[in-house]
Amino acid sequence: MTESRSLSVPPGRAGERVDVALATLLGFSRTQAAEIADAGGVTLDGRVVGKSDRVAADAWLEVSWQPRREARIDPIPVDDLRIVHDDDDLVVVDKPVGVAAHPSVGWMGPTVIGALAAAGYTIATSGPAERAGVVHRLDAGTSGLMVVAKSENAYRELKRQFHDREVDKIYHAVVQGHPDPLSGTIDAPIGRHPGSAWKFAVVAGGKPSVTHYDTLEAFPRASLLEVHLETGRTHQIRVHMAAQRHPCVGDAMYGADPVLSQRLGLERQWLHAQRLGFRHPSTGDRVEYSSTYPDDLQCALEVLREA
Repeated sequence: MTESRSLSVPPGRAGERVDVALATLLGFSRTQAAEIADAGGVTLDGRVVGKSDRVAADAWLEVSWQPRREARIDPIPVDDLRIVHDDDDLVVVDKPVGVAAHPSVGWMGPTVIGALAAAGYTIATSGPAERAGVVHRLDAGTSGLMVVAKSENAYRELKRQFHDREVDKIYHAVVQGHPDPLSGTIDAPIGRHPGSAWKFAVVAGGKPSVTHYDTLEAFPRASLLEVHLETGRTHQIRVHMAAQRHPCVGDAMYGADPVLSQRLGLERQWLHAQRLGFRHPSTGDRVEYSSTYPDDLQCALEVLREA
């Protein structure tokens, strides 16, 4: 059921961003206010405005939105979720494909948070309830390393390190074709895809996004890359490589060749969070963890090598 509110913008709010004004006037979180604006739910004097537009004094503000349903944490075991490291401050997991980082509206499958709960882990309570302890995320279709905070101090410090780009996030990806140059940097802003609610794209006005890559191995129709993320946007590697016309093999959402995907036996993108490095929140020592390829990615790689 859609809810709505209409009011005149008070003079004291003049010049504020739309999402800031909504958060202040109607009590939304800044994130929810931005989502409502992105969905076209905000008008000023009858004109649809975006989250970063500015409000004017005495303008008539109309807001329509769908009430949020709370995502629920179900303690569902995930047998192949591997614990890479565990201490009083944090737990590092090797996430299998098909597991989301945390609960979200519309996701009915297992989650890292639910799997840890089922295994008896107690994690930090900081952050939204459904994402408590989560300091970064992996797509459900991407396997590999994730760190989850167990102590409140670890949550604060790890969030800071991710925000300040002090974390080494290293992925391996198999992409179609051969990037030119074989090593390089993609610096292109990413935002919502103008034609899809689920996809992202390189768009003017998107968030700054920087991806560094090196070719590790070349095959007749594809390349194995090592990718260093400087920023951490949703779908960043998938979007940046697709924008270069080298989508991740198996990534149907971003234009991968279905014939090649079928030949390699892939039902998801060939993308794996292979290494993760950061300063331990308690000791300050630099730590790094690594992960081997899961069976489906390893098998696809072997088929490519035999071609």
